[in-house]
Amino acid sequence: MPPPIVRFLRLIPGIPAPHCADRTAAGMLPIRAARYCDAITTACAYGWWVYPPLDLAFTWDGATIFWSCAEFPDWMALDDAAQYPHFAAKFDQMAPAAAQGCAPPFLTRLPEPGTLQLWTGLIARTAPGWSLNIRPPVNLPAIPGIALYEGMLEADIWTGPLFANLRLTRTHHPIAVSTAVPLLQLQPTPRHAYADATLHNPTITDIPSAADWDGYIADIVAPNLDPNRAPGRYAITARRRRRPASAAA
Repeated sequence: MPPPIVRFLRLIPGIPAPHCADRTAAGMLPIRAARYCDAITTACAYGWWVYPPLDLAFTWDGATIFWSCAEFPDWMALDDAAQYPHFAAKFDQMAPAAAQGCAPPFLTRLPEPGTLQLWTGLIARTAPGWSLNIRPPVNLPAIPGIALYEGMLEADIWTGPLFANLRLTRTHHPIAVSTAVPLLQLQPTPRHAYADATLHNPTITDIPSAADWDGYIADIVAPNLDPNRAPGRYAITARRRRRPASAAA
């Protein structure tokens, strides 16, 4: 078995573990999409869901961000940064001497209005040549009041905290973040997939080839001329191609 592409270090004990994203978007997809649209279900399942390390809430008055959690129910201003409750001492207990006193902040206010970083409690490491596309969960409704910035983390050269960058989109109203709802989706991406040599060199043509027309006729024209066609032909073909050779035998 090949070594894993990603390895998660869970620095805060007991927080929700990342796990494979779900093909049905946690049951949020329409049943017709879940059954027949392999393009949607494959996108939903591509990567791992990452959860907040605790339930918390934010509010923003247009100038100052406030936050609270079960341990500290009173609203606290996020003036600069805040530590996960009682984590700094635990970090020093497990860290080598050179790292003591350097626990990652849990929340960090950013210079842009209404923006902050939230640490997931994790460090992620990838195999050489692999990166992590950090994005909102695919096809799940956004957390009300929060917009996430996407990023591409080259975690084969970075051993640091896995953060979510958040922008609060409403004021004077509590915004809840729950450990029961995925905050991020991490998608493994080979670095060559987003290299300039790949992205700046597409092939564009205005004249389809004979092979292109053959494919169009097979995939679009012929099925629509068949009154007895079964739905989900593409989904069946794509799923068969993903099956291991041993399962197909």
